[in-house]
Amino acid sequence: MNEFEIIHKYFSKLHHNKSSLNLNDDVFFDKKNKLVLSVDTYVEKVHFLNFKKPELVIRKIIRSSISDIVCKGVNPKFIFICASGNSKHFSKKNLKKIYNSIKKEQSIYKILIGGGDTVKSNNLTFSITSLGYSDKIVFRNKSNVNDDIYVTGNLGDSYMGLCSLQNKLKTSNLINNYFQNKYYTPDIQLKLTKKLSIFASSSIDISDGLFTDLDKLINKQNHSYKVFLNKIPISKTLNSYIKLKKLKKIDLISKGDDYQILFTSPKSKRKIINNFSINNKIRITKIGTIVNGKDRSVILADSGLQIFPNNKGYFHNF
Repeated sequence: MNEFEIIHKYFSKLHHNKSSLNLNDDVFFDKKNKLVLSVDTYVEKVHFLNFKKPELVIRKIIRSSISDIVCKGVNPKFIFICASGNSKHFSKKNLKKIYNSIKKEQSIYKILIGGGDTVKSNNLTFSITSLGYSDKIVFRNKSNVNDDIYVTGNLGDSYMGLCSLQNKLKTSNLINNYFQNKYYTPDIQLKLTKKLSIFASSSIDISDGLFTDLDKLINKQNHSYKVFLNKIPISKTLNSYIKLKKLKKIDLISKGDDYQILFTSPKSKRKIINNFSINNKIRITKIGTIVNGKDRSVILADSGLQIFPNNKGYFHNF
């Protein structure tokens, strides 16, 4: 079983209140107390390759954690960091690097350390709780038929960064460094939080892959999607690399770790979204449409023919 099947079969049957959102969203949302909270765990060799660059690993996991709250249209205020590891992981040299990176992330995203815990272990793991305050969020499963589908930023660069770190790319140091930087420091769209609830009907961050997360976005609705491959935004660097190596775009844009915002919106909001994108210099791209569930979800090429990706995204299988 994968993680979502486990939640559905076992934990969704346990008692929980409406703030848990049926265990089918990125966050816990207590509207009465204006509390929005998310929890994420990161394991070495699963969520990051190794700890050779602790200053970058900690930045990656902080950004991916607050992404859960940001994609709901909420500014993160506090993070709680729990860590397990040994003296090699948390040497004085590494701790200084970690400290400096956390301080830098605090400055960029205006977040505070709320607390945490440390445990001695041979296994290196981190668990981060992110907390923000709001009396409204953008939920999953609230899209409507004929809604537009949007994504922010570019997709695929982070996956290429992972490939680079695994020595799978044969290219220049400049290109390798670009992709690795996107892997370790994804662009979190904090500017979008104040406006997202104005035009988004539903939202999720892209952590496990575009199509996997799109499936999650509509998983409790009788909806499907129509997505156009040529509309899915990628960077100039990735586009050039695809052409140079004669790769297929479909194989690179749904591997996960992008942490961009995937959202749906009524067609009536197109002008608002376009103006916001231009005024705030944030790339927001319409990639498709929500359709009735009686029609199956499709990914279409320029020719109009349906494309079938080899891998729709990442799952934790047990």
